[in-house]
Amino acid sequence: MQSREVRLKRRPVGLPTVDDFELAEVTLPAPAAGEVRVRNLFLSVDPYMRGRMVDRASYVPPFALGTALEGGAVGEVADSADPGFAPGDRVLSMWGWREGYVKPAATLTKLDIPEQIPPQAFLGVLGMPGLTGWAGLLEIGQPRVGETLFVSGGAGAVGSVVAQIGKIRGCHVVATAGSDAKCQWLRGLGVDAAINYRTCGNLREAVRSAAPRGIDIYFDNVGGEHLEAAIDLANPFARLVECGMIAGYNATELPPGPRNIMMLIGKSLKMQGFIVTQFQHLRPQFLADMTGWIAAGRLRWEETVVDGIAAAPEAFIGLFSGVNTGKMLVRV
Repeated sequence: MQSREVRLKRRPVGLPTVDDFELAEVTLPAPAAGEVRVRNLFLSVDPYMRGRMVDRASYVPPFALGTALEGGAVGEVADSADPGFAPGDRVLSMWGWREGYVKPAATLTKLDIPEQIPPQAFLGVLGMPGLTGWAGLLEIGQPRVGETLFVSGGAGAVGSVVAQIGKIRGCHVVATAGSDAKCQWLRGLGVDAAINYRTCGNLREAVRSAAPRGIDIYFDNVGGEHLEAAIDLANPFARLVECGMIAGYNATELPPGPRNIMMLIGKSLKMQGFIVTQFQHLRPQFLADMTGWIAAGRLRWEETVVDGIAAAPEAFIGLFSGVNTGKMLVRV
């Protein structure tokens, strides 16, 4: 069985280009005892992967040059030498960026997929992005009825989950996005105010107008100007949930911190970063909540899908210009 895979050819400087990646073809052997051979169906590309392209110590090791990249994937078992898996089983893995693989069965999760849920949802709303939004908001943000929630990057895979859970929990939700079409989509999800940050002029004043009672929770996917505006408009004892700062991911030197960071003291603000793996133990409750809300029609999602393994680098690069609405996926 032949498989193509995407490798990191060189470490990007600034915004990655397609020349930083290379496509290679390998032959997959038959699985040995305890292994399975899998054909991937969908691959995930996510902003956090940009940090792994830098050779530095972090919460997850950097990608190695000249080897296949890693990321979330949903696939179908083709051959199995492990009693726990059979051909046709759908599996979740971190063996993305490739068409197929042979790996130990212990590295895979067999998916029990509800009839109304497509398998690729386990890379988005029911996967890592969904758990990120659910746990970050509920465990750190701790929303209460009547509070104001401000979400940056609201039309992304994480932000759209956060915005909808905020409404389910009775919050007034303000979200930003990078186009009028994305803002219209957010309003269709029930968001109270959606702001196009590219055209609104003064972001701080646009958020102030949309959140006249101030901000009680800020869910940060962007950083930069968004974070400064949130600190300015935060109410005393507000919670700032630091999930991501995509505005600085491709910076060639460290961006300046928020100029108003001293306000954290006088306002008694709580500012907490987190990594989704810290909440894996809550996955059963996460799945119960999310599938229940989906079945009740209270939570929806969107996917942006590109076709073919060769398109994976362009799909990944597109995350940084906001070409996606909801989850960005590569259909193998």
